[in-house]
Amino acid sequence: MKSATDVVSATPTREVPCYLCGRTDPSTMFAQGPYRVVRCQGCRLVFTTPRLSPEQIEAMYQTAYWSSECAKDFGYTDYLNDRELYLATYRMRREVITSRKPTPGRVLDVGSAAGFFLATMKEVGWECHGIELSEFMAAKSKELFQLEHIRSGTITSSPYPNGFFDVVTFWDVIEHLEDPLVHLTKARDLLKPDGLLIVETQNVESRFARVMGKNWQHYKMAEHLYHFGPSTVRTLLDRAGFDVVENTGKRGGKKVSFDFIRERVGKIHPVLSTLASPLKLIGRASLYVNLFDEMLVVAKKRA
Repeated sequence: MKSATDVVSATPTREVPCYLCGRTDPSTMFAQGPYRVVRCQGCRLVFTTPRLSPEQIEAMYQTAYWSSECAKDFGYTDYLNDRELYLATYRMRREVITSRKPTPGRVLDVGSAAGFFLATMKEVGWECHGIELSEFMAAKSKELFQLEHIRSGTITSSPYPNGFFDVVTFWDVIEHLEDPLVHLTKARDLLKPDGLLIVETQNVESRFARVMGKNWQHYKMAEHLYHFGPSTVRTLLDRAGFDVVENTGKRGGKKVSFDFIRERVGKIHPVLSTLASPLKLIGRASLYVNLFDEMLVVAKKRA
C-alpha cells in the first residue's frame, strides 16, 4: 500500500473466529465502517473482524505507518520527529527491567522500530538486539543509534539460539500480531531460564476505555487486531509458557506533544479538534500523560 489513506480506505475481507477459544458467535460491541469490534461470549477476548489480508497487513507497516496523514485512525503522524519524547518515555520504562536485573545483559526488542527503547538500554550498558518488520525503520535504528544487531523480519524467523537473552520486550506489539502466541512462544525459547518477558499493550477493561466506548483512541481498526484485558493477556501468556509476575498501569503512560493531544481528541468528536486548535501554538511542547488504559506486564519463563 502506498499511503496511510490507502490503508484506511481498504476493504477488509476476512472474518475471523476468537483467537483464544475458537468460538464463532461473538457479540458486536460496535461497528465502524466495514469493521466490527466484537467480544467473545466464551473467553471474553475483544478483537476486530473482518480483517485485511496478511499481505496488506505486512505491507502497511513498511513506510506509510510511520508518517501518516490520518494518524487518529492509522499509524503515527511523524514517528521519527518524536524521537526525544520516546527516549524520555523509555528511560522511565527501562526501570522495570533494571530494577529486577541490575547487571546489564542481553536484550531483544521485538518490533524495535527506530530503536528508541534499545538506545536507552545501550546507555546503561546492555547488549541490544532488535527485530523490526519495516526495513526502513530497521535501517533508521542503525543510522540514528549505531545499533549493530537489528534484523528485518519477525522473531519467528530469527537465527538466535535458545536461551540467548536475559530479557525480551514487546512494546505496543502483540495487539498488531495475527498469531501472537507463536511469537511469544518463540520468545520463551530464546530466553534464559531466569529470563524476563516485558509486554506492554492496551487494556480494554480499563476504566478509561469503558468510559470512552467506541471513541477510545486505541480502536484503530486496520492495525489493532486484538484488545486484551488482564485476564485474556494472562491466558495468552500462560499458553506461551509464562507466569505473570506483575501487571500494572504504572509506567504505562507516555511523554506526548500537544500536537498529539490535539490529533487524538479529534477522534472523540470533530468539535473537540476545533476547540483544541490553539494547541498548535505550543505543538512541540510536551507533558507526561498516563490514562491507566495500558498494561505493562512482567512475566517470567516457566520452568
